[in-house]
Amino acid sequence: MEFGIVELSRLQFAMTAMYHFLFVPLTLGLSVIVAIMETVYVMTNRPIWRQMTKFWGTLFGINFVLGVATGITMEFQFGMNWSYYSHYVGDIFGAPLAIEGLMAFFLEATFVGLFFFGWDRMSKVAHLTVAWLVAIGSNFSALWILIANGWMQNPVGAEFNPQTMRMEMTDFFAVLFNEVAQAKFVHTVSAGYVTASVFVIGVSAWYLLKDRHVQLARRSITVAAAFGLASAFSVVLLGDESGYSATHSQKMKLAAIEAMWDTHAAPAPFNLVGFPDQEARKTHYALEIPWAMGLIGTRSLDTEIPGINDLVAQAETRIRSGIIAYDALMHIREAREAADPAITATFEAHSADLGFAFLLKKYVDDPRRATEAQIVAASNDTVPTVWPLFWAFRIMVVLGFAFIGTMAYFFWRSSFRGMAYPRPALWLAVGMIPAPWIAAEMGWFVAEFGRQPWTVDGVLPTAMSVSALSITEVALTLAGFVAFYTVLFIIEMGLMLKYIRKGPFQDVAETDAWVLRHNDRLAGRRDADAAPVPAE
Repeated sequence: MEFGIVELSRLQFAMTAMYHFLFVPLTLGLSVIVAIMETVYVMTNRPIWRQMTKFWGTLFGINFVLGVATGITMEFQFGMNWSYYSHYVGDIFGAPLAIEGLMAFFLEATFVGLFFFGWDRMSKVAHLTVAWLVAIGSNFSALWILIANGWMQNPVGAEFNPQTMRMEMTDFFAVLFNEVAQAKFVHTVSAGYVTASVFVIGVSAWYLLKDRHVQLARRSITVAAAFGLASAFSVVLLGDESGYSATHSQKMKLAAIEAMWDTHAAPAPFNLVGFPDQEARKTHYALEIPWAMGLIGTRSLDTEIPGINDLVAQAETRIRSGIIAYDALMHIREAREAADPAITATFEAHSADLGFAFLLKKYVDDPRRATEAQIVAASNDTVPTVWPLFWAFRIMVVLGFAFIGTMAYFFWRSSFRGMAYPRPALWLAVGMIPAPWIAAEMGWFVAEFGRQPWTVDGVLPTAMSVSALSITEVALTLAGFVAFYTVLFIIEMGLMLKYIRKGPFQDVAETDAWVLRHNDRLAGRRDADAAPVPAE
């Protein structure tokens, strides 16, 4: 691939986004798990649960701070690297980001301080309220960011204004309740819950293998397994909802994920594995499950899912329609308020396809002068690179079902086998700690890479969205971000490992005394149960 300003800007944003997303899932999930643990403490008044809350809360705090540091720089990139994007759709995209900062992030950041420094200054119920507000703030933050991102995937509630030459919001509630945004939100936060659950189980399993902090570890596994099992089922079910939504909002992405080159008779089969060949537009050695894709994607037996070749033909038709819209727009721009009503009517009739005409700007400054070959090339550009999408999706799905199995096993051992776990299962839990991050990054890659060549699907091509920067400028900032984020990642890993090795260090005397009393009570009960019953 030849790296120009567009490719370097994409690479920089992808790198910063994926670095940032290393921290986000754990923050989302740990905030809720910590709040659950403190709820149990307030209900039972058992010191072990207070110690658990503080220990896992410390790890949450480390992750939260590093996540904030990596997230702030991302928003500046919209102005620095993607200035035309910010100009063209900033009225819509900027609103949820502003609300996220004013409502969610301020809520989250304020109560994080109260959570860590308010233990001996607030009542139990007040501190518990703070813990839940931190969790709610973290999840609200994700909501507004994913509303913004969901609009990029499915741009509803907005229209192009030919007078201002920008997209403008027409229906805030359509943006807010965008089906893609809502499906992405619940799928993403559920993935965060699974990430935190696997993390808690893995760290706790390491403690059990080392015979350290056994009471904390067993209870932590119990909470994480129950919470994680529900979340893992939620991820799979809500991922299915995202696929169903893509059937009518992002057809090309869905076809690319499935390497579906031709439209099959309904119901379409699901390609379990295969080797997509983009040049030949064929998937070699495909292993298909009959009817599965039709049922998953359309929830019916008689609805077709269009293949890539048919979608390319549709894109060519929309490019030609977009050229008509572009021509009318140029006349409106010249005439301003004196524009011929007939020309305005022509623009309105074809305005939905204006973004497809912009695809030609990669080849020619004025889309009206595009050759037939350029129109065909632009229509082929609407196909993202298939093979990485195909395999990233399948890696994510396999891991998703693996999480269900893992959570179900530990839930069973916690609930019905007295919190006794075989050593091989504990080693497996430790080894699985990185898996949810791999799944999350694969999911994020599928969502964003699958949208190409669009920044805003069907509205603004990525090639038009970048700032007028030099390759040297972007390359230098890319190198700087890689170095800075790598340092932050090393700091994160160092601090997390330090405090995991250290273990719970707060309320130790009180908790140890309670554990001894608790063990004595259990021993007394066992002795009473084992005592012989006197003869009458």
